[in-house]
Amino acid sequence: MRDVSGDQEAVGLDTDRAVRWVAGPGAHEILHPQIVLGFHSLCLVKPVDDDDWYMGSLYDDGSIDCWAAYGDLYEALRGL
Repeated sequence: MRDVSGDQEAVGLDTDRAVRWVAGPGAHEILHPQIVLGFHSLCLVKPVDDDDWYMGSLYDDGSIDCWAAYGDLYEALRGL
């Protein structure tokens, strides 16, 4: 994970947090994370009911707004 992303401080984060997929202005969907990977102010989320990985912003309160989706983890890590 750290080698592919280029972020040597990447960490696994607690999944007990609010995560939203922001599809557009005023449109969002709640995601239930199975895995959350933190990369400073960005993160990758793997939901329990979806094979895609979502990239988003990690806020100070621990919540996440996702705004990009990737078909696999490698692609998502390269997208960072």
